[in-house]
Amino acid sequence: MTSNSAQKLSPAQGDQPTSGPELVRRARELSSMLAAQAHEAERLRRPTDEVIEALAKAEIFNLMTPRVYGGLELDLDTFFDVGLALSEGDGSMGWVANFYIEHVWLFALFPEAFQRELFADRSYVLAPAMLSPTGEVKEVKGGWRLNGRWSWSTGIMHADWVIPAAIMTGPDGKRAPMFFALPRSEVKVEDTWFVDGMQGTGSNDVLIEDAFVPEGRILSFADLIAGEAPGAAIHASPLYRTPMLPVLGLSAAMPALGQARTCVRIFRERLEERLASRSPAARRVGPASQMRLARAEVEVQQVYLLLKNLVAEVCELRNRATRVDRTRWATQLAYAVHQSKSIVSYVCEASGATAHFQTHPMQRAARDVNVIGSHIVFDLDARLELHGAALLGQEIPGILV
Repeated sequence: MTSNSAQKLSPAQGDQPTSGPELVRRARELSSMLAAQAHEAERLRRPTDEVIEALAKAEIFNLMTPRVYGGLELDLDTFFDVGLALSEGDGSMGWVANFYIEHVWLFALFPEAFQRELFADRSYVLAPAMLSPTGEVKEVKGGWRLNGRWSWSTGIMHADWVIPAAIMTGPDGKRAPMFFALPRSEVKVEDTWFVDGMQGTGSNDVLIEDAFVPEGRILSFADLIAGEAPGAAIHASPLYRTPMLPVLGLSAAMPALGQARTCVRIFRERLEERLASRSPAARRVGPASQMRLARAEVEVQQVYLLLKNLVAEVCELRNRATRVDRTRWATQLAYAVHQSKSIVSYVCEASGATAHFQTHPMQRAARDVNVIGSHIVFDLDARLELHGAALLGQEIPGILV
């Protein structure tokens, strides 16, 4: 089949694929498993094999795979519900799972010949995408050569492929960031992931030494940001015409919100246990605790509704979004993470010394959400500055909008 804007790949006919509500149900069931495995994942400093296998069996990684390749081709609304459910179980594993899903979406945006090769015998590929273009690329006959070190390789410990970014210089001398795709077997992993939060992600460094990337395995940042990558002209679903940043930002923001919701739930359960105690002294829950619970519950719901509305807007506008729309979305995502951090801190400080044991989910949530907030896309001051400039019609520097 020849692909062009008038003849796009359509879903394969046959058995009905798993529905969005069913996939959300499975994610909610798996959430408790992720919570139970979270401490072991921290000990290992990577996701457990059991969780990865369970997510694969539940078809979680197929969420954004095009139907023509055997995937579910579900949209951002389902991604939000699934990713949030997983993130409530464990922030680290929610982070890894969300990015695995999002990176399958990235693969569906590459040129068609590579997509057909990649999905010839599978419906998903597990891969990190290293956003920071820290390596070097050299154009050679038939493709490119990559060299360098890439950090923050979320998902590398169970990866099949990798998607590093690098700056490519065009014939006109202009420099542009690009994504390159190559098999996991062609890179080395260095064990560097000694961190105080998000320990279970295993986001170690990737070393690439003179790896050859053939033509057709490259993707432009500019096209991704505009929602106009090759996959947009190949697949019929509007999912593949969605700008990259809100998808990337949502993937990273859901673990923060998920852990904030979990902390509020644990705080409420703790107060309910005190009310049910047989000891009169232990049964007392004072006004301060009641007010703190109420405030946290209202604030976490506000963040949830903010992101849910953002998802709806992104699905409505896609690549028709203006620069102001995109800077607003980026700001809202940063604000959601900022608020999630505040909520976690707010309930943790009222949860007593027990919450500081290493096996307690609240102290893990506090560390994880603090690390999530340090992601470059969640620099709230920078996002506010860019959105303000966009609102005033001023020039906006940088590419992450």
